Amino acid sequence: MQQRRLSRRDFLQTTSAVSLAALLSGCFGVGGQSGGSSNSQSIVVWDISNGNDQKLIQDITAKFNQTHSSIHATVQFFQNDPYKQKLQVAMGAHQPPDIFFGWGGGILKSYIDAGDVYDLTPDLNADPAWRDRFLPSSLGAATFNNHIYGIPNDGVQPVVFLYNKDIFAKYKLSIPQTWGDLLALVKTVKQQGLQPIALGGASKWTYLMYEMYLVDRLGGPQVFDAIMANQPNAWSNPAIIKANTMIQDLVAAGAFGSGFASVSYDTGQASALLYTGKAAMHLMGTWDFGTITNDDPAFIQQGKLGWFPFPAVEGGVGDPSNLTGVPCNYYSVAKTSKAIQACVTYLKDAVLNDEAVDRRIALGEIPPVKGIENKLSNAPHSDWLLFVYRLVQKAAHFQLAWDQALPPQPAQALLTNLDQLFLRQISPQQFSANMNQTIGT
Repeated sequence: MQQRRLSRRDFLQTTSAVSLAALLSGCFGVGGQSGGSSNSQSIVVWDISNGNDQKLIQDITAKFNQTHSSIHATVQFFQNDPYKQKLQVAMGAHQPPDIFFGWGGGILKSYIDAGDVYDLTPDLNADPAWRDRFLPSSLGAATFNNHIYGIPNDGVQPVVFLYNKDIFAKYKLSIPQTWGDLLALVKTVKQQGLQPIALGGASKWTYLMYEMYLVDRLGGPQVFDAIMANQPNAWSNPAIIKANTMIQDLVAAGAFGSGFASVSYDTGQASALLYTGKAAMHLMGTWDFGTITNDDPAFIQQGKLGWFPFPAVEGGVGDPSNLTGVPCNYYSVAKTSKAIQACVTYLKDAVLNDEAVDRRIALGEIPPVKGIENKLSNAPHSDWLLFVYRLVQKAAHFQLAWDQALPPQPAQALLTNLDQLFLRQISPQQFSANMNQTIGT
């Protein structure tokens, strides 16, 4: 599976200041076209893909242009951080490309609120086959007030537990179905002198996975919905207080060892704990399959990697099928485009068409498209691909990672306070008090 193109750290990283003029020059100096082209059927797409993904997009766009004589699409590729700043500046100047790549969530919402994003809902409703092509849970991060502002353009990446099958077999461990089962498993593994769960705490965003899942399992998606709606004291919801108490109990139980705060995910240290047999489990996005494939292919080839969804939490009201992570990435259309219907045609005919789906599966990705089980069954690592696909297929709700859903300032505050929470430097109540101060910022 291809490694995720954008880590949470990358997403939140603040790039150096660049002047507006310089950025605009950079935006429109590449490729020479923008949404303001005099040719109303020429469209420009901004994307951040690289490697095989970039080649795929170039190929499907070339075929689209060959089969649509009245439309000519040009794709411009950028690196992650420069792209974010370019897009922000272009949006601020009301000169964005016709179609732009995005992650959904709070940043897309800010562009929607500014009136810069075209509402795709009428076009989707006018073509039910297109609208119903996608797994419903994959559209959530680009849906606001029941209106859809982005079309999935790559694969799904939920967060799941990975585990070392050798350790589970040696100590006759069972996959935990509930939080209580997980706590018992942690105790058993620790008694064997092993670290129960790998955690790359130095990367900070890795803490978020426990927070998101526990809050969801305890209180359901509405807890975070209230935060996104800027409801006063939303971070003091009892589900958040309880989730953070459970997190500190898990830390105190030695689930992550004593040095987790200095272990980095981004340099591969946390993943290595799992495949070297030093830790039994690792809660991580499905992109970690690609990380392990690259770093220790024998571990995958010998069938030593296992996986299971985050367990149910006793007494919680959240649906255990709910997922967190990255539902997918999206293409959205700028409202200022002079060729909006040409953009819609490109989204419909080129993005995740049958050829693109086949090629993404060949790359180890899992497109959020209905009815592709047979294709996944015939692909390498089909058991893994089908596990992830069915999780997303059955998910009642798929929450975009909070640090991507929230605006940048509260997102950064969240990571800072989670760091202090895991290190038990602040109480669950203090965490909530601190985060309540970010509401509406």
